[in-house]
Amino acid sequence: MAQRHDARRRGADGFPELSGRTVLVTGGAGFVGSHLVDALVDENEVRVLDDLSSGRPERVPAGVELIEGDVRDADALGWAVSDADIVFHQAGLVSVDRSVTAPVESHETNVAATVKLLDLAREEGARVVLASSCAIYGEPDSVPVAETDAKTPTSPYAADKLAIDHYARIYDDCYDVDVVPLRYFNVYGPRQAGGDYSGVVKAFLDQARAGEPITVHGDGEQTRDFVHVSDVVRANLAAATVDETGRAFNVGTGRSTSVRELAETVRSAVGSNSEIVHTEPRAADVRHSCADVTRARDGLGFEATVSLENGLATLTE
Repeated sequence: MAQRHDARRRGADGFPELSGRTVLVTGGAGFVGSHLVDALVDENEVRVLDDLSSGRPERVPAGVELIEGDVRDADALGWAVSDADIVFHQAGLVSVDRSVTAPVESHETNVAATVKLLDLAREEGARVVLASSCAIYGEPDSVPVAETDAKTPTSPYAADKLAIDHYARIYDDCYDVDVVPLRYFNVYGPRQAGGDYSGVVKAFLDQARAGEPITVHGDGEQTRDFVHVSDVVRANLAAATVDETGRAFNVGTGRSTSVRELAETVRSAVGSNSEIVHTEPRAADVRHSCADVTRARDGLGFEATVSLENGLATLTE
């Protein structure tokens, strides 16, 4: 059985230090997962479980074991989790639209596979850091949104993420598995695909670079909390060593940006003359979303450090 570790030393770059561990990153060839692998590979034995449906094998560094498999495959998952000290669970069906058209697939990938992973972690004595989502809050009564605020998911995807949030607490309480769910707000950065309100950053960049109209759904006054992937990595590393487990943490900046403002900032960063045009609003779109970061700051020692302007610079250099 793998041994648990609770050290919280920090390196010169501000990342909590993890070294000498056996680490599994599910979805480690994908967007957030591949950045996590990059942060871990020099000092740890890292393996990746990824079905490569959206991830890319060239993102997996030399020396990292790549297990090509689906998280729903019990054999592949069991092999991947064996002897792990820490599991960063990033894999899943991440498209809200896809979850609406295929709710059973979404549940099997996001919930059933996660419960199986948690049970394997129980057998191995491994800590699990789970990727949850701000989607669980639905349309909040007010912003910023705290972890204790009402949860009113409006899609199968959001319901799935709320379910794994609960399973994280249950496995921590009932089975003494160290689990930390992280509720990501709108993550953006290098290696991201388009889609939904995180991928809108990439979509706007692509349109601005091509000199095409930047298309904004609705009036553009809807707000989001855009958090750079490097900050999300820092939050994951903090969660891997924090003493307090079984509670979820918001991962955001605590700053709201309207979608219209985002479009203008992207246009300026690219130096484009693209026109900003407004299209029909998205159905059932959440109007405002922003993280209350108090618990993450006090409990994880985590605060986002990358401004939107500096984050966009990582995509335009």
